[in-house]
Amino acid sequence: MKLAVQLYSVRDDYKNGEEFLQILEKVKAIGFEGVEFAGFGGCEPEVIKAKLDELGLTAVGCHMGVDNFKPETIDETIRIAKVLGMKYVGTGGAPHETEEEVAELVKIFSYANKVGEKEGIKFYYHNHTEEFEISFDGRLCMDCIADGAYLELDTYWSYCGGADNYTYIKDNADKIILLHIKDGINRKPTALGEGDNDLLSVFKAAKEVDMEWLVLENDDPVPTGIEDITRSMKYFKENL
Repeated sequence: MKLAVQLYSVRDDYKNGEEFLQILEKVKAIGFEGVEFAGFGGCEPEVIKAKLDELGLTAVGCHMGVDNFKPETIDETIRIAKVLGMKYVGTGGAPHETEEEVAELVKIFSYANKVGEKEGIKFYYHNHTEEFEISFDGRLCMDCIADGAYLELDTYWSYCGGADNYTYIKDNADKIILLHIKDGINRKPTALGEGDNDLLSVFKAAKEVDMEWLVLENDDPVPTGIEDITRSMKYFKENL
């Protein structure tokens, strides 16, 4: 398995495009092999790709709004993905509280994945807690969304929602393409090993299903993003 970091974790550590590119250097120096984007720091994809190649980093995925997956915008989304060399493009969340909202998500993702199949790109949905707390006709909201989307399982929010991560990963290996590795206490994210998530069972399941990438994320890093993800990398090295 290879390790990536969701760059949302270091969003407060840069203020412009030049500093964004410097963040990529720091991420590589910490030991990560890939990155997942949440915006591009004001840089053009071609500029970012050149920096990734220079550093030997892989663009694993990207969080965008689901409007970017609709017929009128998907061509540009795919263009960006191809420039960056990404096989996966996803969203960090979208309205999902009603059956109508979930049906709309399924429609959008089904279309995107039909188009993406021809281009070698899979479109995915990243959960928060509610997708494991809400059900429709006896089915978890997360499972309903998976009717159209591939999944990026955020293993802390799923844990907070009552999921058994080991079992969920094993049972849904055909739909889960990325895992967000996250820890926390009382629904407040922490660096890895500083919370109460059962990360060892997540690692065990990830190995058993041959997950290619584990993606670190911390929504609220302390004291800075870089310092926080450095502590998490230490945990990876000691426990993975």
